[in-house]
Amino acid sequence: MRIISGKLKGKRITAPKAIKARPTTDFGKESLFNILENKILFPEIEALDLFAGTGNISFELASRGAKNILCIDQQKASVDFINTSAKHLELPIRAKKNDVFKFLKYPQKTYNLIFADPPYGHKKLIELPNLILNAKILSENGILIIEHGSENDFYLHENFIEKRTYSRVNFSFFQIPQT
Repeated sequence: MRIISGKLKGKRITAPKAIKARPTTDFGKESLFNILENKILFPEIEALDLFAGTGNISFELASRGAKNILCIDQQKASVDFINTSAKHLELPIRAKKNDVFKFLKYPQKTYNLIFADPPYGHKKLIELPNLILNAKILSENGILIIEHGSENDFYLHENFIEKRTYSRVNFSFFQIPQT
């Protein structure tokens, strides 16, 4: 994977083959971050990366100045790789081994940005926006982004704000309005 922008722009990070993940494509990631550039101030962001896999999105967030990023993945290889790479690159990323659905039952803090990239065929993917929003871990005016395949559509969800499609990669955005 390649860091697109920020202090590590152009840096390539090679994940071990032991990690079973489908990293977000460079094209999809670049398009996503072009959108985020107009929506958030990266140095103010505390982010949560669910189903983190290789940490691709987290490394990009950190390179652009996000101040704190927590990655959750159930694969030990993913957690070890993300923690080792973050330490080596001196990035504010911490990875924890946990099942995302168990993690959501015991929230500890809120985040300005939550990115979730579950396996496209995951049986609970369609429930994920409600599970995350009901866990009250997204701050007011925070952004939740779910990466998914074309077979899922969230446009009827009350907190859905937009969907962007880049080839086979779909990003659905959700937000809790300010009260």
